[in-house]
Amino acid sequence: MPIEAAARTFELSPIVAGLWRITDWQLSVQERLRWIEQAMEMGITSFDHADIYGDYRAESLFGEALNTSPNLRQRMQLVTKCGVRLKSSKRPYRINFYDTDTAYVRAEVEQSLRNLHTEQLDLVLIHRPDYLMDAAALAETFATLTREGKVVNWGVSNHSTSQFALLHQHHPLVTNQLELSPLQMDTLDDGSLDQAQQLGLRPMIWSPLGGGRLFNGEDEQAARVRAEMSAIAARLGISLTTLAFAWVLRHPSRPYPITGTRRIEGLRDAVAALNVRLDPEDWYAIWTACKGHGVP
Repeated sequence: MPIEAAARTFELSPIVAGLWRITDWQLSVQERLRWIEQAMEMGITSFDHADIYGDYRAESLFGEALNTSPNLRQRMQLVTKCGVRLKSSKRPYRINFYDTDTAYVRAEVEQSLRNLHTEQLDLVLIHRPDYLMDAAALAETFATLTREGKVVNWGVSNHSTSQFALLHQHHPLVTNQLELSPLQMDTLDDGSLDQAQQLGLRPMIWSPLGGGRLFNGEDEQAARVRAEMSAIAARLGISLTTLAFAWVLRHPSRPYPITGTRRIEGLRDAVAALNVRLDPEDWYAIWTACKGHGVP
């Protein structure tokens, strides 16, 4: 598929639900199903997974719930990641390491299909840059799994601009999942979001709340950002969560921010950000609070 066509056909819900912590939620099958249904009722139809989440158990917990109401599958987008071999009781490797060889990527994709009780994955990401990646061979793996109908779209996560470009020249990628928040702004300057705009590919954004540090961080930067954002949120009549998501959404690369909460109210706060457009002064006030200095 030409790069431009891939960009046009790829679409997620404006807010994506992240399932990294689902194993900590301690929900029954029916409670997990209800959570999925409530998210979808809000317009959150895209669900972000990874093979390693929850000690390799997160996908299965979601899939178990989905299997009780399979009609939901046609109205959602399933995203997962692979390429990290995480040392675990289930997989007693000597160390954590990366692997993008054909056999491993295929095995993990097929396991994710089984875990999620689906015949096709809407998007699969290479989770971390693999220094031993053979881009041409990996691209052929992508093409083969796509021809087999097992994966619709491919992307990467946490890749630099050069790493993205290397793989993208061999096979069209549709996104790079990156970290961005009012407390972590490296992607504003490392070229990743510029590259996304250049190619017309919308990035996915993980940890838009700084892993919770925005609310409970005791360091100087977190306190400074929280104070500035609290004042802006009070003036706009929105929650701190909504403001953080609105700050991310304001970027012209049109990112897809990912939530990480089981709280339905937290999902509502994220979705509320779709109706907030920060003016440049408020956006840069948050940037200034993060950096600890004004613009150059």
